[in-house]
Amino acid sequence: MKRPLVKRWQSCSEERLLSLRICDLRLSSRDTVIEDRMRRLHMELKMAGLRFRPHHWLSHEWFTPDGIPGIAVPFYLAHPRLAALERRQMLVAEGSSEAECMRILRHEAGHAIDNAYRLHRRKAWRETFGSIREPYPDSYRPRPDDRNFVQHLGGWYAQAHPAEDFAETFAIWLTPGSAWRSRFQDWPALRKLEYVDNLMTEIASEVPAVRTRRQVEPASKINTTLAEHYAQKHEHYAVDWPGYYDEDLRRVFASSATVTRRPAAAAWLRHHRRDMSRVVAEASGMLAYSINQLLQIMIERSRVLKLRLKVAPRETREKLLLMLTVNSMQVAHRRYLSIAL
Repeated sequence: MKRPLVKRWQSCSEERLLSLRICDLRLSSRDTVIEDRMRRLHMELKMAGLRFRPHHWLSHEWFTPDGIPGIAVPFYLAHPRLAALERRQMLVAEGSSEAECMRILRHEAGHAIDNAYRLHRRKAWRETFGSIREPYPDSYRPRPDDRNFVQHLGGWYAQAHPAEDFAETFAIWLTPGSAWRSRFQDWPALRKLEYVDNLMTEIASEVPAVRTRRQVEPASKINTTLAEHYAQKHEHYAVDWPGYYDEDLRRVFASSATVTRRPAAAAWLRHHRRDMSRVVAEASGMLAYSINQLLQIMIERSRVLKLRLKVAPRETREKLLLMLTVNSMQVAHRRYLSIAL
């Protein structure tokens, strides 16, 4: 049975909104921040002397399909109501700020230009970044001090795969005012940036070999409801955090028996949970939703152990952020970075 056109979903209840299929929202990027930011990306490509301009479409998340010179943008960026829903469901709406959105778009533009010109087939590309045929790992161990890779997105994403290494390097090269020559002057990664600089000069005026405008999984054809979409997303980003963190928590907090008039650790953690989830997610490369799961475990253990703050809140926050980042990175070692950009 064909469903009727959904009207005024922008002002309906959240319960009603979650019951709607994504395709029923009849979304468009026209006259939205997406259109403005794609226009800015195209201007940056023009300023860099490149002829290439990627197309874009709305989908369920950020991605660039293999062989397609275009960028899928998450549907929630098409309307503030949907971005607010994303934040409530996942703690953050990735790409909602202009700065973050442009960082992601430049990265995806790297994948798209690679597809458009089939750059990964070149011998020099393979010698610089590796083989595109190398399988994506189920997990990888980020090396924060490894200067063979640039740092653009969080989580040292360039280290995950040769395709990501190129996309991250391209994004740094494209970013206006990045001053990449001086910023990376003592890094072995400078060789990759210089290769990209020469390669872009070489292909600047060439017509792309792949010019399809095909869209993969467009929002207009996604039949799942928003409730189903977020249930699947929660399951996908769920993390099986290993063990309890009693020892770590006792290093940060004190027993109620020794500190009686300080705030309860569980209540303090609950109050700062969202902020700390976002900060640690940016540092570790893991999704804030996953970090929030770890914090929920720590809140429960702090309640059971009857812990309280033993130092000033600012110092407590610094210690806890360090502990959370270390634990998050340990999990990231066993699990491939969940969002495949």
